[in-house]
Amino acid sequence: MWLADQWNDYEVIDCSKGEKLERWGDYLLVRPDPQVIWNTPRKNPGWKKKNGHYHRSSKGGGEWEFFQLPKEWTIQYSLPINKKLTFHLKPFSFKHTGLFPEQAANWNWFSQLIADAVSKGRQVKVLNLFAYTGGATLAAAAAGASVTHVDASKGMVTWAKENAISSGLKDAPIRWLVDDCVKFVEREIRRGNHYDAIIMDPPSYGRGPKGEIWKIEESVYPLIQLCSQILTDNPLFFLINSYTTGLQPAVLSYMISTVLGTANGTVTASEIGLPVSSNGLVLPCGASGRYEATGI
Repeated sequence: MWLADQWNDYEVIDCSKGEKLERWGDYLLVRPDPQVIWNTPRKNPGWKKKNGHYHRSSKGGGEWEFFQLPKEWTIQYSLPINKKLTFHLKPFSFKHTGLFPEQAANWNWFSQLIADAVSKGRQVKVLNLFAYTGGATLAAAAAGASVTHVDASKGMVTWAKENAISSGLKDAPIRWLVDDCVKFVEREIRRGNHYDAIIMDPPSYGRGPKGEIWKIEESVYPLIQLCSQILTDNPLFFLINSYTTGLQPAVLSYMISTVLGTANGTVTASEIGLPVSSNGLVLPCGASGRYEATGI
């Protein structure tokens, strides 16, 4: 399992009875987690000192309950390339805060790849699809890449821009696009544009800006095939993340291998996870598949 274990401003403190107790900077949140099916004693005092609690409804969805929690605050993350990122957090619909901290395991990996390539004189172009609030975009830009950031939600792209400004990347070469990811890739094929690396973090289910329906089991493999057409002849890396239970690491690995091949690189896949500080356990948080070029 690839661990996001280098955080200072974030921590999973404990987890029990379908929920996890987290520290986001100076604030404690309790949020539901479907992986937490055990029922252990909640001995940590943080459970009673929480600043926010997302209550899931039996009818679907849920709502936040707040206890002296600001509407917005920031946390930081230090990349291994000696760059620091700043993220704006604000609790919003369906338990989210605007950041998936487990993705730091991937930020560390590809930011080092990019920085090494840039140090050798290579110009690196990265495409980030389903880019959300820009964690991967900022990590790639901080490492020296030019990034095209694509998400169907205008609000998420605006949020990502705020994170870029706070991270000192206001003038970094980032293109911010509100678009349907599949249609954007199809247009890039027609335009003949190419990228050295592609990152995708597709949802299990979603809709594009014009109501386009996305179901990951039906749509992700055709999208990987499309993306292979806009990779350069000598790609640096390819990354796909999945939070869908049915898409295990081996499935991600096989999809990447069958499309990209392994002649000029290696394909690996694993669960990603977050350490639980109170008991030494690791909380699984989905899976990632990676292609990495060799000899670059």
